[in-house]
Amino acid sequence: MTPVVYQLGVGGILGFVVGYAFKKLTKLLAILAGIFAALLIYLANQGIISVNYGKLADLLKSMLGVAGQASDWIATLLVNMPFAGSFIVGAAIGLKAG
Repeated sequence: MTPVVYQLGVGGILGFVVGYAFKKLTKLLAILAGIFAALLIYLANQGIISVNYGKLADLLKSMLGVAGQASDWIATLLVNMPFAGSFIVGAAIGLKAG
C-alpha cells in the first residue's frame, strides 16, 4: 500500500470511530447537564441551596476560553491534509451514524 492510501484508509476509519463516539458522548453529557441544572433549580426553589449564578457564568466562560487556541490546531491539521481530510470525512459519517 502506498502511504497516501494507507493514511486515507486509517484516517477514515479512525474518523468514523471518533465521530460516532463523540456524538454518543455529547448526548450523554447533555442529558447529565440537564439533570444537574434541573436539580439545582429545584433545590434553589425549595430554599435548600443558594446558587450564585454570576460566579457560575464566569466559571463557564473561563472553561470555554480554550476554544481560542483553535488556530494552532488548524495549522497542524493543514500539515497532515491526507490523513486529516479522510479523518474529517469519517468523523462526519460517524456523527451522522451515531
